[in-house]
This record gives sequence, C-alpha cells and structure tokens, in this order.
Amino acid sequence: MKRASTLLDASAIALSSLCLLHCLALPLLAAALPLLGVWAEAEWVHALFVTIAAPMTGFALWRAHRQQRLPAAAVTSAAVGLLLLLAGAAGWPSHDSETPMTVAGSLLLAATHAWNAWRRHRH
Repeated sequence: MKRASTLLDASAIALSSLCLLHCLALPLLAAALPLLGVWAEAEWVHALFVTIAAPMTGFALWRAHRQQRLPAAAVTSAAVGLLLLLAGAAGWPSHDSETPMTVAGSLLLAATHAWNAWRRHRH
C-alpha cells in the first residue's frame, strides 16, 4: 500500500511539474521557433549530439559491464546505434538518409540503455 501511495504522489508531482512547464515554457518556445528551426538544421548540432552521446554511452555500458558482464547483443546494439548516429550526423551515405539513420540510431541507443537499466534492476 505504501508503495502505491508513493507512486501516486510521484505521478501527481510529475504531472503538476509538466503542467507548470507547459504553461511557462510554451509561449517562450513558440516565440523561439524560428531560431530553433535554424538550429535544428545546423550541422554543428548533429556533431554536438554525437559528441555527447558516444562517451556517455561508452561510460554507461563500461560501468554496467564492470558490475555484471554485458551480453554481446547489448554491446552490438549500442555500437550499431552509435554508428547510425555518426553516419546520420555525417550525412553518409546521403543527406536524404540523415533523418532515418539518426532516428534509428537514437531509438537503438535508447532501447539498449533501457534494456541495460531493466537488466540491472532485475538483479
């Protein structure tokens, strides 16, 4: 019963926070849309995300591996996700494939991290 109450309290706090964020940030984001559009297309943004994602993923998986050996599938999916992000950021093989490759790489990395977190909490 206590755990359910804690979960309900946490959910209520999260929803209230989202409501506050929505009410305060939405007008600012709407005003900034032209600038955000320019930034979204800037090549340096893609390079920045890959530069942040690669060491963060490497560090997270290295720490997880130190605690308990990672399955080869986790290492492989993280590596493929990072390679897809890198290829998308570089516009390889073409500029048209940038978005699908980046999205696929991001989803693969997120799934790998979620799997790793689930695996860690299971033990």
